[in-house]
Amino acid sequence: MRIAVVTFPGTNCELDVVWALEQLGGDAEQVWHTQPKLGGVDAVVVPGGFAHGDYLRTGAIARFSPVMGAVSAFATSGGPVVGICNGFQVLTEAGLLPGALQKNADLKFLCETVACRVETSDSSLTALATPGDVLRLPINHFEGNYVCDEATLRRLRDDDRVVLRYVRNPNGSLDDIAGICNEGRNVVGLMPHPERASDPILGSADGEILLRSLLATAQQRAAVA
Repeated sequence: MRIAVVTFPGTNCELDVVWALEQLGGDAEQVWHTQPKLGGVDAVVVPGGFAHGDYLRTGAIARFSPVMGAVSAFATSGGPVVGICNGFQVLTEAGLLPGALQKNADLKFLCETVACRVETSDSSLTALATPGDVLRLPINHFEGNYVCDEATLRRLRDDDRVVLRYVRNPNGSLDDIAGICNEGRNVVGLMPHPERASDPILGSADGEILLRSLLATAQQRAAVA
């Protein structure tokens, strides 16, 4: 499976994502933000970091990069797209996911491993996971506090679109939300970093099931294309 890893000025987790996906058999390649096309890829990951230095508003400048037009078109066609941490913020700014990410409730940068519960297996990132599974995943953010209006939260709950919840909320995120998906269930955003928990040597391999799910979803889509 060919996975595009979108890279902006300030992105700093792209190599981690490429390494983790290749360890699992994926063919990952970085795509610079000025490229208007993705090529024949099977999935897209928007990794973490500080796109454009997080100036103006986190993810707001990255949202206008030429590559995002291609990412949006790929998502609209049903292609699996995952935004991790800063990538989640970019996807909300681009309108590919609802809501927004604001500063953590205690106004502190968080860098720790947290427990996250899988809420649904019906998404491109949790297809191989079991609802109720608790995964130990690292977080590394200052603006990971997910917010949305009441109507949006109601839709997320009613449509089973909350894919991950914090067991113990570290940042004040609404409804303990750690990750959500779009209506088509192919676009997922999450604040924890599965690529940093993809091998026991990293302290946890719990993120592997999420990355394997992404590869499996991409492979399934490619088989019917």
